Amino acid sequence: MEGEQQSQGSDQARHFDSLRRLAATKTSEELVFTRKGIQYPTLLCSPETFEALEKDFHPRPDDAICVAYPKCGFNWAFQLLTSMAPMVNKEVEGHIDKVIPLLEFGKPEKFKVMEGSPAPRMYGTHLYYDDIPNSLFQNKTKMLVIFRNPKDTAVSYFHFYNKNPMLPTFTSWDEFFTRFMAGEVLWGSYFKHAVTWNKHMDNPNVMVVTYEELKADLTAGVKKIVEFLQYSLTDEQIKSIAEGGTFGSMQEKYKTKNASFGQVLFRKGEVGDWKTLFTEAQSREMDAKFEECLAGTALGKKLNYNVYCKY
Repeated sequence: MEGEQQSQGSDQARHFDSLRRLAATKTSEELVFTRKGIQYPTLLCSPETFEALEKDFHPRPDDAICVAYPKCGFNWAFQLLTSMAPMVNKEVEGHIDKVIPLLEFGKPEKFKVMEGSPAPRMYGTHLYYDDIPNSLFQNKTKMLVIFRNPKDTAVSYFHFYNKNPMLPTFTSWDEFFTRFMAGEVLWGSYFKHAVTWNKHMDNPNVMVVTYEELKADLTAGVKKIVEFLQYSLTDEQIKSIAEGGTFGSMQEKYKTKNASFGQVLFRKGEVGDWKTLFTEAQSREMDAKFEECLAGTALGKKLNYNVYCKY
């Protein structure tokens, strides 16, 4: 098994390096394309894959999908899910990493490969609620939705843009902040994502978890996710998943699996890092936007904005 994991890690590292070399030949404009008014990374997504997602993707009721706006904790939550899957069915182990997990990433043929994967299948997306295939809702697929306070999300996204060779770079934080607030970044507006998901928090097949609550008590968070997915895991298994899902543990895993991309994915993993970049004026602007979009809502309350986003 260790040799297989090393082989998968080598494959991922080679794939990342090839994309990095290709990105070096592109202009900033060529690294992005627009679909339905939303920007996507050209080297990771394609119009053909979006078409195949509508046509060839067939979700199952026993699947689990992780949904998150970029830099809200997707990779963390997805790591937790993929740690659970082999405990539910040992056959899953050999299929992990065979398909790029985000639905909108990769080549159109990926959905044919997914057909042969044993249950429970785990995958994810950064797409808006309205752009997620309706078949997922029709099949009552369980959806784990991750949100993070918007100020830390913005700062993490800024650093991600400038560390990821497959994305355009920003010359300054001020420039990025303006674009982020306008929703003119990859996958669009954080606040549009949040406002839409707030309307569906009562769906029994949807569970919203915040980055901050996972940071506060990861074991409790894992247990909550396991219960939502209705998996029969022991307390020891839950503890094992939590221990392997810490920020430090994931960093170590990527040092052997794909060190180059791990450096892009995992930076600090802290709560409150927004204070390193936000000016007072920017902080007030974000406060006003949150008040306009989410004040008094169930999701707004869950995000605990006054605790995590005020000086």
